[in-house]
Amino acid sequence: MTEFIRRRTANAKNDILSGITVALALVPEAVAFAFVAGVDPLVGLYAAFMIGLITSIFGGRPGMISGATGALAVVMVSLVAEGNAMGAEGEQLGLYYLFATVILMGIIQMLAGVFKLGKFVRLIPHPVMMGFVNGLAIVIFLSQLGMFKDANGDWFSGNELTIMVALVALTMGIMFGLPKLTKKLPEALIAILVVSAIVIFGKLDVATVGSFIRDGGGEGLKGGLPQFQTDIFSKVPFNWQTIKFIGPYALILAAIGLIESLMTLNLIDELTETRGNTNRECLAQGGANIITGFFGGMGGCAMIGQSLINIKSGGRTRLSGIVAAVLLLVFILFASGLIEQVPIAALVGVMFMVVIGTFAWSSFRILNKIPLSDVIVLIAVSALTVIFDLAIAVIAGVIISALVFSWENAKRIRARKRIREDGTKVYEIWGPLFFGSIIAFNEKFDVKNDPDTVEIDFVESRISDHSAIEAIFNLVNKYEEAGKNIKLKHLSEDCKILLYKSSPKFREVIIEDIDDPRYHLAENPEAFTKGLSEYKF
Repeated sequence: MTEFIRRRTANAKNDILSGITVALALVPEAVAFAFVAGVDPLVGLYAAFMIGLITSIFGGRPGMISGATGALAVVMVSLVAEGNAMGAEGEQLGLYYLFATVILMGIIQMLAGVFKLGKFVRLIPHPVMMGFVNGLAIVIFLSQLGMFKDANGDWFSGNELTIMVALVALTMGIMFGLPKLTKKLPEALIAILVVSAIVIFGKLDVATVGSFIRDGGGEGLKGGLPQFQTDIFSKVPFNWQTIKFIGPYALILAAIGLIESLMTLNLIDELTETRGNTNRECLAQGGANIITGFFGGMGGCAMIGQSLINIKSGGRTRLSGIVAAVLLLVFILFASGLIEQVPIAALVGVMFMVVIGTFAWSSFRILNKIPLSDVIVLIAVSALTVIFDLAIAVIAGVIISALVFSWENAKRIRARKRIREDGTKVYEIWGPLFFGSIIAFNEKFDVKNDPDTVEIDFVESRISDHSAIEAIFNLVNKYEEAGKNIKLKHLSEDCKILLYKSSPKFREVIIEDIDDPRYHLAENPEAFTKGLSEYKF
């Protein structure tokens, strides 16, 4: 028992300090994304608290931070606007439609976990992953540039710009230099505290968390505990029209949330050399969004920026996420005055360091060492992430990669031809037989000029789909219509099952007797193992 506790608390100090850092970084992000979605800042902060706490406890990736995100907020803008237009002025009907959508989004995500769809993240190729992190780094960088503007949307200039740049540079300098002196202190938290002290005691007139909220139309960070939203049931009618309205939004939000969460999970797996549970993460994200919707939050998913801050600050266990979420609630309830004094420049500096750490700089080095198709995928995913959103970018990248893979495999179909002593012509097929290779496969045969007896040997090939079955069926018909005898041999058991199910004719042309030792070994692993044990080296 003592050993169990010791192992669980070995990293407690790093987790707690990292959680404090993350909590500070979560505040302006949650507020900013709430403004983007067109809702009150507390709606974003409540989402960050509830999503962060639930996924930290029940999620599939210890150390990963979740909360309100920009990728979801940009989709919510039109949802809230359309919802508001359905109600009377000042009714804020869009907010309640948002809560209902978040609940439906969570249900969809939980279903993805129940049906174990999280495993499909392994189908995402590495170039797509690199494009994702590069595009996301650019998005994070561009989002921080807005902090260099005043309340009117004008860029800082003169002394104001100089102070802002100097404080950002100081924050980045501390985060860069402190680990070289000691790794025992969390560089992000120390940088925020030092820059905050300079601003407070130096009485510098700079943008702070408090001024940022007020400039955006908010009344401040102060709030109470999240309340159960009973008005959802009275304001949002439960009928087909509502489902038609919120359904597409919920589906898009669920897809974006899961893709961003699972790809962030994969990235942290690589950084920490551990393995998370994708299906458990789907369930936790879905459950968190359902609860958040009922308690007045805007929903959310994994946050790559805050997750990287956590990992780089030493956070490794569930404790770091729990500390960050609980502290965020403490800030809202008791410490709003202190947090509102934190300068935006310090948080921008932290995020800029996250951008530098997130961007896959190695992608420049390997551009001339990887296939051109992978280069195109990498650049396309990066660009689409910036221009549209993560879901479109990743889906497009996977589609491009799949098409390239299909094209390359379609060119690998081969047919070695030989004539036996009895006059039988044998076609030995090599390569996968699927929709992409059908045309090349058909071109290998000369039905008109072939002898009366033909064999097609599939020992080095595999039938993959319905297109392949149809191609073989048509080929058999052509030979039979020409009055020639055709046989198929060395089909694997699963291929034979497919063909037998498609047409009884195949039982007449498939040879069941096996006469090739390679085929015996492939079909009988025990014989193969025994043969190896008896072989004299």
